[in-house]
Amino acid sequence: MASDEIIRLAEDIRSMRIRGAAEIGRAAASGLKSYALGSRSSDAPSYMEGFDEVYRLLMNTRPTAVSLANALNYIRHRVLGAYRDGAPTEVLRQTTIDASDAFLKSSLEAVKRISEIGSKRIRNGDLIMTHCNSSVAISTLIEAKRQGKDFSVIATETRPRYQGRMTAKALSAAGIPVTLIVDSAARYFMPKVDKVVVGSDVVTANGAVVNKIGTSQIALAAKEARVRVYVCAETYKFSPSTMLGELVEIEERPPTEVVPEGEIAALGNVKIANPAFDITPAEMIDAIITERGVIPPQAAILILMEEFGYRIGEEQTGRVFVEEEER
Repeated sequence: MASDEIIRLAEDIRSMRIRGAAEIGRAAASGLKSYALGSRSSDAPSYMEGFDEVYRLLMNTRPTAVSLANALNYIRHRVLGAYRDGAPTEVLRQTTIDASDAFLKSSLEAVKRISEIGSKRIRNGDLIMTHCNSSVAISTLIEAKRQGKDFSVIATETRPRYQGRMTAKALSAAGIPVTLIVDSAARYFMPKVDKVVVGSDVVTANGAVVNKIGTSQIALAAKEARVRVYVCAETYKFSPSTMLGELVEIEERPPTEVVPEGEIAALGNVKIANPAFDITPAEMIDAIITERGVIPPQAAILILMEEFGYRIGEEQTGRVFVEEEER
C-alpha cells in the first residue's frame, strides 16, 4: 500500500508542485525507491502487489510526461526480471533501490552532458529566446555563461502558470542578462533573436517535439524569421510507444489555472480550454541536442531503436520497453 509520503509525492507531481519533465522523471524514480525502503512485505508476491500499486499511482499523475513513464518502466523492468527469476523479497527491494539510483544518476549525467554539448552552439553576442522552465535548457545556458560567453536571453512568461518567471530568475542569478516578455510578444521580438533554445517533454519517433503550450508558435515564428531552433532532450524523453503509431496524449489542465474559480461564473456559458502541451513538427526544428550528441529530428527513430529496440511484443534489455498490457 502506498505510504502517505508517496501519496503526497504523487499529488505534488499531479498539481505541478513538482514540474519539468526531468524533475518529474526523477521524482517518480524516487517514489519507487521510497516504496522499497519502507516496504515491510515478507514475501515476493506481496512486495510486487505493493510495488505495482505505487507504480500505477505515479504513472497516472501526468499523462503526457514520457520521462515519468520511462523512469518507472526502467525500474519496473528490472524488478519484474528479478521476480520472474524467483528472487526473494530482499533482492526485489535492493533491485528497486539500485535501479532507482541508476536512473537518477543517468538523468543527472545526461543533463550535464547535454549542457556541455549545447553550450557549444552559443556564441558571443547571441540573443537567445527560451520558453517555459526546462532544467536542461537552463543548464545549457548557464554552462555557456560559465565558459565566459557573453549573450543575453529573452524568456517568455509561459502562461498560465508563469514558469518562465522561474527561468528568468535562475538565468539572472547566474549573471545572464534576461528580458521577460508575455508569450504573445514572441513574434514581435523574433527578428532580433539569433537562436531559440527550449526543452522537451516528449520526442516522438518522427522527430516531433511535445513541449509546453506555446512552443510550436515560437518555432513557427522562428522559421518565418529564419532563426534556428534547438531542442535539449535527454534520451529518456524519447517515446517508444510512438514507434508503434501510438499518439501522445495531451494533458488538459484545470480551467482555474486560466481564470480564477470565483470569476468563471461571470463569464456565462464560456468553455475554458487549457492544454498543457503542444506539438512542434520536425520540420520546424533544426536539431535535437541529446547526451549522445546533436541529431536532426528525423534521426529520432534511430535513438529509439537503439535505446528501446523495435521487436514488438517483447521486453528489451536496454532501457525499458514494456508491453502495453503490462502497464
